[in-house]
Amino acid sequence: MALALMAVAMQLSFAAWYTLAKNFAVDGVGMTGAEVGLQETIREIPGFLAFLVIYVLLLMREQTLALISLALLAVGVAVTGYFPNVWAFYLTTFLMSLGFHYFETVNQSLQLQWLPKRDAPKQLGRLIAVAAGAQLAVYGIIALIWKTFSLNFETTFTFFGALTLAIVFYLWRAFPYFKEETPQHKHLVIRKRYWLYYALTFMSGARRQIFTVFAALLMVQKFGYDVHEIAILFLVNTGFNIAFAPRIGALIGRFGERNALRVEYIGLIGVFAAYAFVSNPWAAAGLYIVDHAFFAMAIAIKTYFQKIADPKDIAGTAGFAFTINHIAAVIIPVSFGLVWLVSPTLVFLLGAAMAVGSLILSFLIPRHPEIGQETVLAPRPLAAE
Repeated sequence: MALALMAVAMQLSFAAWYTLAKNFAVDGVGMTGAEVGLQETIREIPGFLAFLVIYVLLLMREQTLALISLALLAVGVAVTGYFPNVWAFYLTTFLMSLGFHYFETVNQSLQLQWLPKRDAPKQLGRLIAVAAGAQLAVYGIIALIWKTFSLNFETTFTFFGALTLAIVFYLWRAFPYFKEETPQHKHLVIRKRYWLYYALTFMSGARRQIFTVFAALLMVQKFGYDVHEIAILFLVNTGFNIAFAPRIGALIGRFGERNALRVEYIGLIGVFAAYAFVSNPWAAAGLYIVDHAFFAMAIAIKTYFQKIADPKDIAGTAGFAFTINHIAAVIIPVSFGLVWLVSPTLVFLLGAAMAVGSLILSFLIPRHPEIGQETVLAPRPLAAE
């Protein structure tokens, strides 16, 4: 219940910010593609510094840090609309992102600790569906009443930030601290045998930027999608997660992580290549929906790590994994933002090339990953005589 409420609280603020951010940047602040790229790089800096979470945990419990991080996210979103200039938007973006990324780091650790391995893919799928329900509420409200009631950025950002703060207060008052079943290492954990997990995580960060930054920018800048139209696209994406994320989680549990990731990466190669040459706004919208649909497959990276990890390593590895994820996330928005000014087509072709790299890595995942069998290159145990 606590994990589900945390997921709802996070999405109420982040989904509102994400829905409005590109339009606020273009229409409210007057930013160009290069400035949007820099803003996205700033947004990813806290993710790059996520390894510092493990040192914060020397001072407080993971559950406490999760609530504090949600509160920072809410405050950052709530004040965004009141500062419609480039540098202020950079500052509020950083504050919002600090809360978001530190929450996500701790949340991933708590999920892998609290959910049993046997049911983890299915339960993670259900949590995605719950979060998608919160997203659906946000997108629906914005899509239905943005123009009807002539909403502005200030009111909308503040409203959803306040809702998140209310849920954080409830979580703080209603739920006791959960006991750690396995005491976690209170230092950064980096192990050679987790190298494939690190590589998959790095490529996942690169892939995410193509969708969150440049696919969204394509919809707004090239095809002129307005706030309510972007919200409608998000509604469709969210409906998919509500309907299919639990099923996708169950399928990952049945067919294995490597097969799920292969399907995702093959699909992304086609989607990114199509982005490069799409000229019809309806076709672009279809690609955007298909692109988002593949995100549920990322459950497989989490459960792959859960199977190969020493239980004591989960908290110490979560921060390092987020940092790896955001190395690409810090570099790609600003560098690809400059490429965008020259050729948006090239941005998406580079994305397709990264998806090819991810596909190659997926072939190294064993059919049944476990401690000692982290990759297909690991020595096989001797058969019992």
